[in-house]
Amino acid sequence: MQFLPKVELHLHLDCSLSYKAVRELRPGTTEEQFRSLFVAPAKCSNLADYLTRATNAVALMQSEDVLKLVVADVFDQLAADHVIYAEVRFAPLLHLDRGLTPERVVAAVNEEVEKQIRASGIEVRVILCTLRHYTREQSLQTASLLEAFNGTKVVALDIAGDEIAHPLAPHKAAYDYAHDHGFFVTAHAGEGAGPESVWETLRLLKPSRVGHGVRSSEDPKLVQWLKQENIHLEVCPTSNVQTSICGTIKDHPVDRLYREGVSLGINTDCRMISDTNLMREYRQLEEAFSWGRDDLLKCNREALRAAFVSAEVKQRLESRLTQAWSPVASPSLTG
Repeated sequence: MQFLPKVELHLHLDCSLSYKAVRELRPGTTEEQFRSLFVAPAKCSNLADYLTRATNAVALMQSEDVLKLVVADVFDQLAADHVIYAEVRFAPLLHLDRGLTPERVVAAVNEEVEKQIRASGIEVRVILCTLRHYTREQSLQTASLLEAFNGTKVVALDIAGDEIAHPLAPHKAAYDYAHDHGFFVTAHAGEGAGPESVWETLRLLKPSRVGHGVRSSEDPKLVQWLKQENIHLEVCPTSNVQTSICGTIKDHPVDRLYREGVSLGINTDCRMISDTNLMREYRQLEEAFSWGRDDLLKCNREALRAAFVSAEVKQRLESRLTQAWSPVASPSLTG
């Protein structure tokens, strides 16, 4: 299983630094210090508590060189997981503390992504995040960067952050801009708040995918709507347990949503904060729900179908998935 090709759509660049990368940026950092400052405990009080661990990583990412180092580090992690297609997301306006402009931030990330694609063969696209606590103007500024980088690896808009504490309405203009200019959109919802947040997000922002979205399981009508409209959920099991959406992985709604026929894929969310990778996520699903190769292959195919990339690239990657995941002697995911 470890060596099979995989697809990951929900991965936060600024929350996925490895210990090796942090040690390079903060020489002398011990593993104990890394875990204390950058990795969340197995249980946080809520989403806001979980997100506090991102602050120390973002503070390090305030120069073009560091942004490029972090991109290269994430590519190394993707390669170790045998990911063949990934989408990485980050909020450009968080990286301006030392004088960078938003344009230079995005350019640095895009340039390194293009370099790493050539070197590794891993296809990666970039999603720009606005944040719930941003103003209307900040969200529009983030969305306008999509047009400035049209034709590059920067392809979509997202909104992240504490969905309970901050309203969604100020960000509608940014999503209207993205739609009007033909860009892809996704949005975090149904993570820190319940199904009413997913309904509001679908109504106001009209995304084709929802980041997390797992609390949709609490509303049968919403589950049917997701199926009817073919809305893809970017599910991140470990992260959801940490933010107390559910008590344990066995309580996670991913299996119910999957059995109901909702389109979903499996993701890491924040590799650093959750101390995870795709293999760990897959193993948990095998152990908790007896998922097998067919289940994981279906999730990878659904993720690829929902990916923000051209039909030509999808077709090429689909062929790789199908060939590599063909039946083998052992049905074990962890073997």
